[in-house]
Amino acid sequence: MSYVVLARKWRPQSFEDLVGQGHVSATLANAIARNRVAHAFLFTGVRGVGKTTSARILAKALNCANGPTATPCQKCAPCLEITTGSDVDVQEIDGASYTGVDDVRKLQESLPYRPSRDRFKIFIVDEVHMLSNNAWNAFLKTLEEPPPHVKFIFATTEVHKIPVTILSRCQRYDFKLLSAQTIAARLRYVLEQENVAFEDGAVAVIAREAAGSMRDAMSLLDQVLAWVGVDGDKLTGEGVARVLGVADRSVLHGLAAALVAGDASGCLRIIGELAQQGYDLPHVARDFLAHLRDLVVAKVCDDVTGLLDLADSEVADVKALAAKTDGDDLARLHQGFSRSFDDIVRSGQPRASLEMALVRLARRPALIPVDELLRRLGDLERRLVGTGGGSSSAPAAGSGPDRGGMRGPQAVPPMRRNAGEHESGGPPARRASPAESSADPPPARAAADVAPPAPAPARPQFSPPPMPVARGAAEVATFAPPSTFPTAPPVRPPAPPAPPPRTYTNGASNGTHANGTHANGAYTNGAPARPAVSVDLTAWRSVLELVRAKRPPLASVLEHAALIRIDSDGVVLGFEPNSFLGKQAQEPAAIDALRAALATHFGGRPEVTFEGVRDRGAAPTLAQLDSADRKVRLENARRAIVEHPLVTAAIELLGAELRDVRLSAEDAELAHSR
Repeated sequence: MSYVVLARKWRPQSFEDLVGQGHVSATLANAIARNRVAHAFLFTGVRGVGKTTSARILAKALNCANGPTATPCQKCAPCLEITTGSDVDVQEIDGASYTGVDDVRKLQESLPYRPSRDRFKIFIVDEVHMLSNNAWNAFLKTLEEPPPHVKFIFATTEVHKIPVTILSRCQRYDFKLLSAQTIAARLRYVLEQENVAFEDGAVAVIAREAAGSMRDAMSLLDQVLAWVGVDGDKLTGEGVARVLGVADRSVLHGLAAALVAGDASGCLRIIGELAQQGYDLPHVARDFLAHLRDLVVAKVCDDVTGLLDLADSEVADVKALAAKTDGDDLARLHQGFSRSFDDIVRSGQPRASLEMALVRLARRPALIPVDELLRRLGDLERRLVGTGGGSSSAPAAGSGPDRGGMRGPQAVPPMRRNAGEHESGGPPARRASPAESSADPPPARAAADVAPPAPAPARPQFSPPPMPVARGAAEVATFAPPSTFPTAPPVRPPAPPAPPPRTYTNGASNGTHANGTHANGAYTNGAPARPAVSVDLTAWRSVLELVRAKRPPLASVLEHAALIRIDSDGVVLGFEPNSFLGKQAQEPAAIDALRAALATHFGGRPEVTFEGVRDRGAAPTLAQLDSADRKVRLENARRAIVEHPLVTAAIELLGAELRDVRLSAEDAELAHSR
């Protein structure tokens, strides 16, 4: 007699033997008991979870001599013949072989005839998704209203290929994957019935490799039983892992322990042993990723019942290892290894990829909690304040200057004065040359000229260097960075007074052009020399704001015009000859809008005149002035931040870098208003 594999020998013969699909067996048993059996069923799920087996059990329950009953007797002729597949009234059809419309028509021709012996004529169609569209269309009417003595049971692993019109005519039952514990329990029962000694670790390896399929588990069990041989040796976890080419759970646990402890050399030794024994390293990586997940679950959950698909002994080992480390560190290990998993699977050198991933994770830096990081920053702040102007040796408020940039006990950041303004209101202090600035600190305040300077502290405090002034732009006030962080917020100074009208020399005549007349809305060429004229930029900005309120694009164009003269009589603007912006500004609508804004600001009937300007440096535009002003502000802000001791210490402590410096909204608005 030929050998019958375990998957066929131990196939369930009743709903009670069907393991892991209680929702299906209970529903079908209740339907039979209450005489509410449908005419068409659709069983869907992955391979080896009991779809065809359940179809045979349902056929026996409906055709049993003692039925219909949810517990067939397994002794009558229908039950025995259905078990062996020889019942003429229960036909099993392979959907992959009978796919055409002609096959469906032949089946339909036999439907009107009553069964020869059984109660129902039952058609079990396996892999039904292989039927063609024409075959399904021919099946529609028959499937919707079959004869009362006909039952259809369809089974498929790809339910998404079934037409919706067929799904609506069937009762659908989804078969789920079996858990490793359910499979292990069934394997133990089979091994006990086969009189084979085994270890729980061996059964656990087979159940894990079955991946939810009972038929796969039985096939793997057949394979390892062949390895045991006729001597009846005991099934061990190590032996089963070697036969199946997978890593034992103890190996995965040892690899995880070495990784958690940061033992890179230990990880490499374990991978080397697995490679020498011929294990599939991508498969090992997949199992190890699942093991890291189990460690995270065991760490964050007090009750792991139903969360870990492991044997009891393995659960204890996982909990013991998870208790030795931090949950955030375990989550970081899982995330890091999962990112490297795809590279390991796709790599042409999976061993090298796996080894480098483990070395990188084993050499990970320690995590610093946020509260610890804040405590360190607080300690750094106290040390800096203790050695700077905020210490007990600092002079009292109003007693004199402080080299650390703080006055008295309060951490108020000082404000840098304008270029021509001294703190005491006296004459302006001499600006240090670049050589002097690099050798000596900037001069102290006015009080330092009378009283001798205080001795320098042990740790020098930051003092920003003098700020350069852009040509044609007013001196920009900057602020020293706050001396404490983060408790002392920065204090902004009051807005500086409006600058006086700017005065510069240009090369055009005062109101007279080459032809001796004013040009209204046109360029003049060859203008003679013009004496120095005072230009009121504040009035020009006010006029532009009036233009911007009605025509913003025109205001943007006029910002690039050189302001030669502006007063109650009108405005004289300079553009490069034949420039695009100049042509836009000379359009009649643009001249009318500018003239209206001038009349609103000055009154009267001012004129608008344009001149050709080739030397843009003689009369800079508002756009140039604002750009230079912003550049100076940004450069001084970056210098102040880079040289600030708190920023320097924070960069050293956190290993950060200064990427970008941006002006605040107030600073940007201030630069624009100037």
